[in-house]
Amino acid sequence: MFELSKEHEDFRRVVRDFAEAEVEPHIAQWTRDHHFPVDLVPTMGDLGLFGLVVPEEFGGAGGDFTSLCVAIEELGRVDQSVGITLSAGVGLGINPILTYGSPEQKDRWLPDLVAGRALAGFGLTEPDAGSDAGASRTRARLDGEEWVIDGAKAFITNSGTPVTSVVTVTARTGTNDDGSARISAILVPSGTEGFTVEPAYDKLGWWVSDTHGLTFSGCRVPAANLLGEEGQGFRQFLKTLDDGRIAISALAVGCIQRMLEETTAYAKTRTAFGKPIGANQGVAFPIADLAVMAEAARALTYKAAWLKDEQEAGRRSVAEVKQAAAVAKVYSTEAANAATRIATQVFGGNGFMEEYPVARFHRDAKILEIGEGTSEVQRMVIGRHLGLPTA
Repeated sequence: MFELSKEHEDFRRVVRDFAEAEVEPHIAQWTRDHHFPVDLVPTMGDLGLFGLVVPEEFGGAGGDFTSLCVAIEELGRVDQSVGITLSAGVGLGINPILTYGSPEQKDRWLPDLVAGRALAGFGLTEPDAGSDAGASRTRARLDGEEWVIDGAKAFITNSGTPVTSVVTVTARTGTNDDGSARISAILVPSGTEGFTVEPAYDKLGWWVSDTHGLTFSGCRVPAANLLGEEGQGFRQFLKTLDDGRIAISALAVGCIQRMLEETTAYAKTRTAFGKPIGANQGVAFPIADLAVMAEAARALTYKAAWLKDEQEAGRRSVAEVKQAAAVAKVYSTEAANAATRIATQVFGGNGFMEEYPVARFHRDAKILEIGEGTSEVQRMVIGRHLGLPTA
């Protein structure tokens, strides 16, 4: 059965110390300014966070997926935007290249990404193709020795930072015999002519995270920038999303844990009617519920991470990981949203004030139920695994 090792717990303390020293003192100001802390990225690289699951030959630690989830949880406990920067930087930026890239592609992109000298994005979602990713309208055609890409992507994390070096873009490259679209993944370096990074979104939350729309108009890249095999992009991004769902679940665990800590401390010191508010069952019981949520979400998340590591070792199936990832994500992200509502209620009027972190976490939590596959999509995955008939 899965269990976090002493090494994992020791690593947790390292990341927690880093987050509390390098992020916590600045996050309120970064949030007010909607500032992406680009200087933090190489610092995270120096700590080895971007290279946790990357082989040593590319500068990584060659570690397990569970370690990455520990790091994401601890960063997310301090700030969700910084947590998603790591989660997307590895899961959506590095992993597609690491998993499907050619030796030349790996040698070109991975060393800088692992070191935190660069970030990469993953262009999947489109204005009219979110959960239905197979409905992608972005197209790519071969013209001699170049791919010519036309289309648009939406809500792409880490795509417009000063250190973004490349974006993996999914595009229709043909039609299968059954009439379905052939989807392929293509690497598009930043600054390529015809590739435009649109202005940053004005978002509900994740104010410290970098998110842009992308436009491609006659964008030309070498044919060698195809990632993996032509027509295999759909299978590639499904695998990428399975892993990413576990990472988002870890981010949600960090949110729940922080809400538990904040409300517990507040309920001990805030007084009303001559006693700490935590002495009232109306306050104590919801906080107890937070403790239950944190334990359950953490158990589901690290079970899924353990299964992912076991699958990499050939001891578990892809189907088991897919199901565990969906279960963990749907529970943890919905629990995180409930946790921020509980925390805001415990804090009362103060919970509505930017002076307290619960307001920031409340804003940030909603996207957890949407990104990397909505809660509805997770329930579809779970239902299929149970053998329920599909529509």
